[in-house]
Amino acid sequence: MTALRQRMIAAMQMHGFSPRTHQSYLAAVRDLAKFTHRAPDTLMPDDVQCYFEHLVRERGLAPASVRLFYHGIRFFYLQVLNWPAVDLAVTLPKRPQRIPELLTREEVAAILRACADVRHHMMLSLCYGCGLRLNEVLAVRVGDIDGERRLLRIEQGKGAKDRMVPLSPTLLAQLRAYWRAYRPGAWLFAGRAGTRLAPTTLQKAFTQAKQRAGVHKVGGIHGLRHAYATHQLAAGLPVQRLQRLLGHQSIHTTLRYVHWLPSAREGEGMLDVIAQLEAAHG
Repeated sequence: MTALRQRMIAAMQMHGFSPRTHQSYLAAVRDLAKFTHRAPDTLMPDDVQCYFEHLVRERGLAPASVRLFYHGIRFFYLQVLNWPAVDLAVTLPKRPQRIPELLTREEVAAILRACADVRHHMMLSLCYGCGLRLNEVLAVRVGDIDGERRLLRIEQGKGAKDRMVPLSPTLLAQLRAYWRAYRPGAWLFAGRAGTRLAPTTLQKAFTQAKQRAGVHKVGGIHGLRHAYATHQLAAGLPVQRLQRLLGHQSIHTTLRYVHWLPSAREGEGMLDVIAQLEAAHG
């Protein structure tokens, strides 16, 4: 490991970035060096700008990928090399505004029924029942379950924030039955060596269950989190409460679910509430 790479890892650790962000940002700097055939700390702003023009015009990367590379490289120059500023005349491609193919309650139930593996079924149930991200469900420990208060503690979720989410009586009963059957150690869903499962394990389980259930909507396991959010809104949950349950830092991230779900804003005055929330948060 080079000294420069070590410095970047240390800087990301100080900022509390997730392992996934570490991988993405390091990959961005590595790709920059590969393109320029020079060490990143020897480059000039014009070299970096040329690289981003290459990503957009020649490689045709998706807008989300270009932005991820941009943030990773910008972090490297500002926080690792201590450049005073990173002013690049790069027009980042706009993110396409697409509404995902949202799963209905019936489709979620069909997917869960089609998942025969007890452990995978429990994990997918927790993803939907608590609106968890993939990495969050993999990181659940036995001690995170508060059966008395029917709460699940999500430790250091995205953005390095802890939060508590409610467990329904049905979901809590399923978790207790799972614990009695498997007697897990520290991790609720551990691999053979007692360590956390790899994300691909649950992703494959979801894809296979969706195929067996005959659900053909596009989207991966994150669709269960989207379904949780839209179903909660449709049931009348306030947007601010949903923001806290999902662990969103910005209300704008949560408001997209309101716009995706017409029924959630059909109530009297709902459009006024949305406008007030957006105005209050800039």
